Amino acid sequence: MSANGQNRHARTTRIARKLAVAGTGAAVLALPLIGATGASAATPAATKTGATAATTYPDNLDGWIRESLDVMAQHGIPGSYEGIHRNIMRESSGNPLAINNWDINAVNGTPSKGLLQVIDPTFQAYHVEGTSWDPYDPVANITAACNYAADRYGSMDNVFGAY
Repeated sequence: MSANGQNRHARTTRIARKLAVAGTGAAVLALPLIGATGASAATPAATKTGATAATTYPDNLDGWIRESLDVMAQHGIPGSYEGIHRNIMRESSGNPLAINNWDINAVNGTPSKGLLQVIDPTFQAYHVEGTSWDPYDPVANITAACNYAADRYGSMDNVFGAY
């Protein structure tokens, strides 16, 4: 263990994780620095790229939830991966194009749509800046539904049935 109380493996793992998030280009430039003794050693290589890489997410349920969680964090909207996933599986089985054409909302002309089965008026009222205005967009649907659940129930984590 080093003098600062952290073992070398933990520091190396942390540096590697940060580089993975920064993007492949920065990681390739900084790979020789992973064995360096301090995180500050990676700074010169990262600044040589001249650009900050955006986080990318896979185009699947896991990626949509993770991207939504990042947007939610920026806007102070509470919720956890587990709570969101549980509700998505109950509401749409993970199908972002799901639509409910049979319940009272549909009878009234506003069917529930998307991963978390949000009706258009609720989606529009709880839309979160920086996401699409399309209720079928997975990230926009999750984020708006979580914003609504936070306002009504404190968090999507507190929802265990139709909301």
